[in-house]
Amino acid sequence: MIIERAKSLRQQIESLAETLEDDKALQVSELFPTWTTDSSYEVGARVRYEGILYKCLTSHTSQETWTPAAAPSLWAQVLIPDPETIPEWVQPESTNPYMKGDKVTHNGKTWVSNIDNNVWEPGVYGWDEV
Repeated sequence: MIIERAKSLRQQIESLAETLEDDKALQVSELFPTWTTDSSYEVGARVRYEGILYKCLTSHTSQETWTPAAAPSLWAQVLIPDPETIPEWVQPESTNPYMKGDKVTHNGKTWVSNIDNNVWEPGVYGWDEV
């Protein structure tokens, strides 16, 4: 009875977690399921893989070689974990760019994106030093 109740609560928590914006989801990423092979994923679904939160870009049934880290056409890493904390810049894919106003640190400096869909390295294009 306790195990059944725990499973039910877990399903309810995961269902509620789906409604969170990305910045809030990153603060509680443990609420999201771990990516598994042979599972059906819909656009927008979020999963954890190797400790990183990813969002599904294309509905599909997962395969062993289509991990979130290896399939950028299927998955995008959620990059800005907390709007109050400025993270280290990570090279985004075209599927998970930085948006105008996003801040990052890079090479000892703080940068703010001055464009949407920014995939360039700070200091090259699309960034202002703060």
